Amino acid sequence: MNAIINTRDLGKRYRGRPALTECTLSIPAGSVTGLVGPNGAGKSTFLNLVTGMLRPSTGTIQVLGSAPAAQLAKVGFVAQDTPVYAGLSISDHFRLGAHLNPAWDRGYASARITRLGLDPKQKAGRLSGGQRAQLALTMAIAKRPSLLILDEPVAALDPLARRGFIDDLTEAARTRQMSVVLSSHLVSDLERACDWLVVLNDGRVRAAGPIRHLLAAHPGMTTEDMVLTYLEMTS
Repeated sequence: MNAIINTRDLGKRYRGRPALTECTLSIPAGSVTGLVGPNGAGKSTFLNLVTGMLRPSTGTIQVLGSAPAAQLAKVGFVAQDTPVYAGLSISDHFRLGAHLNPAWDRGYASARITRLGLDPKQKAGRLSGGQRAQLALTMAIAKRPSLLILDEPVAALDPLARRGFIDDLTEAARTRQMSVVLSSHLVSDLERACDWLVVLNDGRVRAAGPIRHLLAAHPGMTTEDMVLTYLEMTS
């Protein structure tokens, strides 16, 4: 298996308290992987280690075959609050993206915003939550990343906006041949988009693998029931 993320005994502590413990994972290239767990499970810590914003306390992590900090140009990231600059227009965001990213796909960004019915002159601060999330996703994909990381990007969206975001993400992953890791505590989101699943709880990996294989090991269970079963596991 060609792994896009590889960790061994990965751990992170904050002021002596563990946020992630003995995390050993291989996430395959080309997959759309769902990272699921309750608040405080370690999901954001894991993703911040993948993006190089945190350093491990213990263990190792490789992204695209090397240290995360060496792969920043190949990794797109949409944080939990889908950050955009309120005072900048959509066009301003795209000019900034082109300045910061040598591989910036101007045509894709413009075409996607047109398809979404957004005015390039509109300030980001006047967009709805769903529109801001779509702008952040557009910025991340137009970077042309090999790996796209999303940390609870739809948590604050209404069900219709959430469905649209997930559908757009799934299409982009398929057509642009990206690997994706999507963090969410909403199992329904993961069912729509993902073929791999990682279950985290109390900072530990409780399950990891293709969703179809995990379900086969729990005959008769729904995906949500299976996830709850794993979340009930203790150290």
